[in-house]
Amino acid sequence: MRQFLQRLLTKPVVNLANKWSSRPDKRRVDQALTDLYKTIKSGNEKAGLLIDFDPQKDKFVILSDQHKGARDGADIFAKAANNYLAALDHYNQQQFFYINLGDSEELWENLIITIKKHNQNTFDKEQLFLKRNNFIKIFGNHDLYWANDPLAGINLQEVYGQQVKIHEGVVLRTKVNNQKLEIYMTHGHQGDLQSDGNWFSKWFVSDVWGPLQSYLHINPNTPSNNDELKTLHNQIMYEWSAKRKHILLITGHTHQPVFRSLTELETLYERLDDAKKDNKQPVIAKLSQRIDELHIRSKKPPSFRGYLDTYFNSGCCCFDDGDITGIEIEDECIRLIKWQYNKQKKSERVVLEECKLADLKLEDHRK
Repeated sequence: MRQFLQRLLTKPVVNLANKWSSRPDKRRVDQALTDLYKTIKSGNEKAGLLIDFDPQKDKFVILSDQHKGARDGADIFAKAANNYLAALDHYNQQQFFYINLGDSEELWENLIITIKKHNQNTFDKEQLFLKRNNFIKIFGNHDLYWANDPLAGINLQEVYGQQVKIHEGVVLRTKVNNQKLEIYMTHGHQGDLQSDGNWFSKWFVSDVWGPLQSYLHINPNTPSNNDELKTLHNQIMYEWSAKRKHILLITGHTHQPVFRSLTELETLYERLDDAKKDNKQPVIAKLSQRIDELHIRSKKPPSFRGYLDTYFNSGCCCFDDGDITGIEIEDECIRLIKWQYNKQKKSERVVLEECKLADLKLEDHRK
C-alpha cells in the first residue's frame, strides 16, 4: 500500500511542500541581508563574527542543511549521515575551520532530545572543531530554536559538552590582488515569507508535511547534480551580492548548490555557448547530451553572460542518494565539493568546481 501511495502522492505532496516552503520577497530579502551585514560589520558579535584570514594558510569548510532527524521515514539526513561523518573526519584531520551554515537540526519536526539520541555521533565530531576553537554554528529557519529559546543554551551544552555561541552570520575578511575581499555568510532564509520564523510554515511542516513524509518515505532533495536553473530565492540573493563591491555571499537554505553564481545546468549552458563560438563539435555534442539528461531545453537556450562571480550556495547534506555538498576555501581557492558513496560504499570527496579567489569576476568593468 505504501509503494502505491508513494507513486500516487509523491509528486503532488512535494509540489505542495515546495509551494509552502519558499516565498521570497525581494524587498524583504534585500533589507534583511543588508541589515545583518551592517550589524556584523558594526562589531555586534551576537549577530555574527568578523574574522580576518590568510588565504594562503587558513582553511574553511562550509556545510549546511543537514536537517538531522529521528531516523524515521521523515529523516532526510539518515542516508547522508556516513558521508557527513567521513567529511568531518577529513576536515578535522586537515585542520579546517568548520562553519555550519544552519538548519543542522530539524527542529520543526522533532524535539532536540530525540535528535540528540539519534545523532550524538555527529555532535561528537563537530565538538572536535569546537575544541580547536574552529567552529561556528549559524542558525537557520528549521533550527531557529537555537537563537530564540531560553533553554537553547542548556541543550547546546548537553549536546556539545561545553558552551556554544549561536550566530546569524559571519564575515571573513582578507586581501586578494591587493584589494579587500569579504566573504559574507548566513543561512539565507531571511526575507522568505514562508521560512523567516513564519508560524504557518512551521505548522505545515510539523503537522502535515512531516507525517506524510514519514509515512511515504519521501525525500524531496534530488541528487546533487543540479538539474534546474536557479530558484527565485537564489536569483534574488545573487542580485543582492552583484550590487556590492568586493563581497562574496555564501548561503544555504535552498538546498541548491551554486558556484560562481551558476548552478550546474547554467554552467553547462555557458560552456556550450563557448564551445559553439569555437566550433568545437565533440565538446558541443557532449555538453548537449549532458544538458538533455538534466533538463528539457527550451527552443532558445538561456544565456548567463554578464553574471558576476559573487554568489555561492553550499547546497545541502541531505540529498536522497546520500550525497552531501559544501564549499571549501583553501590554498587561495574556493571550491564546490561533494562527498558521495563509491561502489564499495565508502565515502569519497569529489571536487565539482574550483576557482582561484584572485580569478573571481566581482565587478562589471563594462560600466
